[in-house]
Amino acid sequence: MQQSGTPAPVARYSVLGKLFHWGFVAIFAYGIYKQVDNISQLADGALLRFEVIFAALFLILLGARFFYMTRTQSSALPENTHTLQKLGAKVVHYGMYVSMGLIAASGLIIGALYTLFGPEGVLISLAVFIHETSVTASYWLIGLHIAAALCHRFLRDGVWSAMVPIWRE
Repeated sequence: MQQSGTPAPVARYSVLGKLFHWGFVAIFAYGIYKQVDNISQLADGALLRFEVIFAALFLILLGARFFYMTRTQSSALPENTHTLQKLGAKVVHYGMYVSMGLIAASGLIIGALYTLFGPEGVLISLAVFIHETSVTASYWLIGLHIAAALCHRFLRDGVWSAMVPIWRE
């Protein structure tokens, strides 16, 4: 790790990488804001169609982001970062992809099951459980991601400045 107060060389993410990152912050926040509070709301056909379209587009964008970020961008963690910290960062990042993907996929499944069988049944209950568990997991993982980003900001090791446009090191 860099000594506190000694700025590290900053590895930067591309403009598209930053757009994907901050765009997903906005899209996810919007999804949480407009979330369905009760499955009975899906009786409104317009809302159900909107939810299906939103979830499908979210999955497509998430897949595009995953493909782009894993193929073209590398970690901003300094080379001398401890192996366990690097592993933790990967687990959190991949965990966020999985949890967000499961949120959208289970939402699509809920929509299909609701359309086919209505709001009752073991399958829709299982899909709702997966959906809610994935939302909770994403909250925890995002919290860990933010905590780690703040930690790197105070370490002044360049990780914060690689992605965040404010409060520069």
